[in-house]
Amino acid sequence: MSKNSALWTRRKFLQGSGIALSLPWMETFASENRNLNGTPKRFVSIYHPDGVGLPLKTDPAWSDWSWFPRGGEKDFELTKVLDVLEPLRSEITIYSGLSHPAARNVHGHSNADQYLTGAAIGGSGPYKNTVSIDQVYAAHVGELTRHASLVMSTNGGIGGPRGAQTQSFNSEGRPIPAMNKPKEIFDMLFVTSDRDAAARLARSKSALDLLIANTRTLEKELSKHDQQTLQQYLDAVRDTEVKLTKAQKWIDTPFPVVDTSNLTLDAEPKEARLYFKTMYELIYLAFLSDSTRVATFQLGRENGEGPHDLLSLAVGLGGAHGLTHAIKEPGGWQNLGTYNRYQAEEFARFTQRLRDTPEPTGEGNMLDNTFAMHGSASSSFHLSRNYPIISAGGRNLGFTNGRYLKFGKGNEDNQAGAGIDTDAGWQGKVEVEELPLSQLFVTVLQRLGVETDTFGGTTGTLSRV
Repeated sequence: MSKNSALWTRRKFLQGSGIALSLPWMETFASENRNLNGTPKRFVSIYHPDGVGLPLKTDPAWSDWSWFPRGGEKDFELTKVLDVLEPLRSEITIYSGLSHPAARNVHGHSNADQYLTGAAIGGSGPYKNTVSIDQVYAAHVGELTRHASLVMSTNGGIGGPRGAQTQSFNSEGRPIPAMNKPKEIFDMLFVTSDRDAAARLARSKSALDLLIANTRTLEKELSKHDQQTLQQYLDAVRDTEVKLTKAQKWIDTPFPVVDTSNLTLDAEPKEARLYFKTMYELIYLAFLSDSTRVATFQLGRENGEGPHDLLSLAVGLGGAHGLTHAIKEPGGWQNLGTYNRYQAEEFARFTQRLRDTPEPTGEGNMLDNTFAMHGSASSSFHLSRNYPIISAGGRNLGFTNGRYLKFGKGNEDNQAGAGIDTDAGWQGKVEVEELPLSQLFVTVLQRLGVETDTFGGTTGTLSRV
């Protein structure tokens, strides 16, 4: 290291890091043809780790505790895992036979990062993700609301490669930090002054200018790896500039006043029922107030312990991740199914809340104008195939519900990969044909008003949806 480069101290480099790095609105994917005044179109995705219970037909637990329904498209019968959705039967669609081709051979501990992107991140080695569907839509509609999107998870932050604690990735494939504390989310949505944000931008300007002005000189002194690290940092700083510039436009717009009676803002994952209820309520209030039209909520990361492991306390069970490893123990399938049932129940409660609320600025109810998705990137034990997915709503977006849609060939009864309880099982050859989940995403984006025929390396829409 030269004498001049030594003068670039860590302290000086970090002078610009006081800017909070969060989600910017990016124009990359913006369409020229937006409906600026019409009824809001909303997108929300809920992700749960560790897949679902899929016992073999020969197992006594199959009749009650297998996740997928029985029967056909309209005459399907829900098992005990999803029967909490029966009152909403006309508002939901359940899918089987969908997965991301690039992830089908990836272990379930490493597949959550690509659930909303479809990227070929692999199971090891170099890592490069791509933009998530929520951020494509946020780029299209995000300038119409105070917040381009709401990114939440139980664990918070970003996690690490193949162990993401967020479902949202920006246009360059960088993870967007998720928020996990109800009070902080509420304050961001309804309390924190954007004048404060503008002031922070002003205070940081001199340090930011210094950082950027010295970048070219600094790059000559850095290793190739450090140059990449610096570039990633500068990209994040530019993202922040865009976000705070957008925030300045909302300085004179009063924050909405919302009903807080269903919120417990100090709830933590160890108080699982209160935490679930409050996090969903925050999404509902964000949509109701039109603070954003895009949200993601990751109920937990794959592979290991963390705050999400406490959520199974809601139904009196041990660590959530361990439930998938104990399916062959007495009551194992029932325990996993009971937790999956609770996840579905909370999604149903949120969906019902949207359906019960008349659309404030348009026709129908809020659910009619919202595409809500709930799913996982695994089905059976760490198997990245046949994703268990439920969608709800979207009637005014062109979605017809009350259906169980099976795609692909060779797994109509969802027994391919069923009964797996060891790592040897997920590595076995699965002789079935599945369709790309990204075809559903193209369909969703088009009906949200985004002009595109491709997503995640896949071209075309999903038929029958």
